[in-house]
Amino acid sequence: MSLLRRKSLDTVTVHEAGRQLVRTLSWPHLIALGIGAIVGTGIYTLIGVGANLAGPAVLISFAIAGAVCACAALSYAELATMMPASGSAYTYSYTALGEIFAWVVGWSLILEYSLVVSTVAVGWSGYFVGFLEWVNNQMGIDIRLPLALSAGPHVEGGLFNLPAVLITWLVAGGLMLGTKESATLNAVLVVLKIIALGVFVAVALPAFDSANLQPFMPYGFAKSLGPDGLERGVMAAAAIIFFAFYGFDAIATAAEETRNPGRDLSIGIIGSMVGCTIIYMLVALAAVGAMSYAVFGSSAEPLALIMRQLGHPTAALIIGIVAIVALPTVLLAFMFGQSRVFFVMGRDGMLPRRLSNVSKRTGTPVATTLFSALLVSALAGVARLDEIAALANAGTLAAFTAVGVCLVVMRRREPDRARTFRTPLAWIVGPAAALGCVYLFFSLPHSTQLYFLIWNVIGLAVYFLYSRRNAVLGR
Repeated sequence: MSLLRRKSLDTVTVHEAGRQLVRTLSWPHLIALGIGAIVGTGIYTLIGVGANLAGPAVLISFAIAGAVCACAALSYAELATMMPASGSAYTYSYTALGEIFAWVVGWSLILEYSLVVSTVAVGWSGYFVGFLEWVNNQMGIDIRLPLALSAGPHVEGGLFNLPAVLITWLVAGGLMLGTKESATLNAVLVVLKIIALGVFVAVALPAFDSANLQPFMPYGFAKSLGPDGLERGVMAAAAIIFFAFYGFDAIATAAEETRNPGRDLSIGIIGSMVGCTIIYMLVALAAVGAMSYAVFGSSAEPLALIMRQLGHPTAALIIGIVAIVALPTVLLAFMFGQSRVFFVMGRDGMLPRRLSNVSKRTGTPVATTLFSALLVSALAGVARLDEIAALANAGTLAAFTAVGVCLVVMRRREPDRARTFRTPLAWIVGPAAALGCVYLFFSLPHSTQLYFLIWNVIGLAVYFLYSRRNAVLGR
């Protein structure tokens, strides 16, 4: 059995009865899904983490991460319209590169989605706990949770992050009710989220002080180890806040549920990426200009903190409340993507086939959604935000590297194949996406790189012991 056996491009969208997803989504749903995934913990929470690593030069970190993601998004757009099936980078790799590469990419996507949802759940919990503290201070109603139930064991006195677990299961329940219903609710919440960020920019920009940008690059450009044992620099920050940009790959996992994939997928992927890049640069500029990064760099709710420090408690409250209400859109988008990756890997026999069963009533893969929620909630209950964000990035960077390579391979192997969307300058964009992701990967903390290697060693063991001999393609 060859490690490089590939799916046929002609049959990649042909599926057996009972293991097909229902086409219910249009391009507005996809743009909302993409923005819902991209605008979330990254800008609400990780902007503080990034500023702590790069200082005001976090603006450059955002630009670099955005440029790499733009190349990856263009690559995704062409491949998604060529292969409108679930699985995103996993499916593209199975068709273009071969089974062993597809497995590594799929295993990396499992890591990405699991840890992203966990990270967002922990970030949401930080805003929720802050809101309960506000209720106690302003209204005298003490409904605060004890520290043991509001933080993981990495915090002194913490034991289990109950809010993070509860929000995970609430979102999973919504996904099991139906894809279109979840997408519609997501679109409404995305509008609220953009309004809240607009309020932040409108209040923070007038307080812009160029003195807050000095020194602009206190830790240098390349990743370097500081005296406190923390790896800092513009690229170190870019490798972490890269987390803030991806999310458009969740759109690619919805290809099989899109009514007109040839048109809607490219609109959804590119539209959400362009919109979010503009939003991010405005928010980042307003944040580092309004206040020294040293003040908000270690906060679990940096945007709300900046508003309070500037004397706008009402704006801080609005941002905090919207974060509580709307951050679950990120959970929804990524848990949607995770369940679809599990689903298609199960359909291919790479994971147990029962994971690819579709509910006749809702048309959704209930088994994979339940499995995803169980895995994610276990992580969210005890995880530390910065560590899991970095490891999630490692999985995503591996997937994005593969997509850049797949774009070039398919241009070479299938030059005459119809392409609804053609990536401009594909021979530059594809390699730029792959090489940019490789550079960002080596800018991640060394411990993260080691954990990612261990994860893939475990994955290869699963592949050779189970997946290779059970794969449908080998039967």
